Amino acid sequence: MEIAVDDPGSCPVARASESAGDVTSVQRASIAGDGPVTEEFTAAADAPVDDGDLEQVATAGDEAVYRFEREAGSACVCQSIEELAGPVSDVRAADGGLVVTARVDDVETVRSVVDRLRDAFDGVRIRRLRSLDEATDGDGLAPDGLLTERQREVLETAHDLGYFEYPKGANAGEVADELGISRSTLAEHLAAAQGKLLATMLNSGDRGRA
Repeated sequence: MEIAVDDPGSCPVARASESAGDVTSVQRASIAGDGPVTEEFTAAADAPVDDGDLEQVATAGDEAVYRFEREAGSACVCQSIEELAGPVSDVRAADGGLVVTARVDDVETVRSVVDRLRDAFDGVRIRRLRSLDEATDGDGLAPDGLLTERQREVLETAHDLGYFEYPKGANAGEVADELGISRSTLAEHLAAAQGKLLATMLNSGDRGRA
C-alpha cells in the first residue's frame, strides 16, 4: 500500500522537502517506547534546508544526512500508519508532502489507516495497492464490467494526466476540466472506482498483502 499525504502537518521531513527538493532514505528509531524518536533523512548537500530543528550530521558526495528528534506522541503520518498496520517500508517527501509505503494484511486495515490519516491530515489519498502474489500478466487490475464506462474514463484520464503521480502532474481541477465535469463529480467517480478496485484486490480470500 502506498499512501500520499499532501499536507502532513509539522513533519520536519516534509518541511525540508519544500526547500530541498526530494527527500529520501528516511530512517527512524526510538530507544525507549515512550521516549523521543530520532529520525534521519537524506537530501542534496547544497539544498537550502532552513529548519532550526535539523542537524546536518554527515555528507557524502552530493548528499547530506540530517537528524532531528520528535516526541513519540506527536502527530506523525508514519506513526499513525504503524500503530494500525506495522512498520512502514519506505518514506519519501517532495514539495512539502509525503509518500509512505507499508505492507497491510487486509482491506479493513487499509480503511482504518486512511480514516485515521484523514482525521488528522489533509490531502490523503491511496496511490497504489498491490497484492504480493498478484499475477503479472493481463491487461489491468479491473475485471471486465467492474467499473462503469464513465468511471473507467475518469480513472484513465486522471492517470494519463498524472493526477496520481507524486508530485502531481495535474490537480483535481485540471482533470475535471479535461473531462468537462465539476470537481465534486470527479471526486465521486474516483472514489467509486477506487473503492471497487480496492475491494476486488483485497477481498479475494485474503490471499496476499497490499
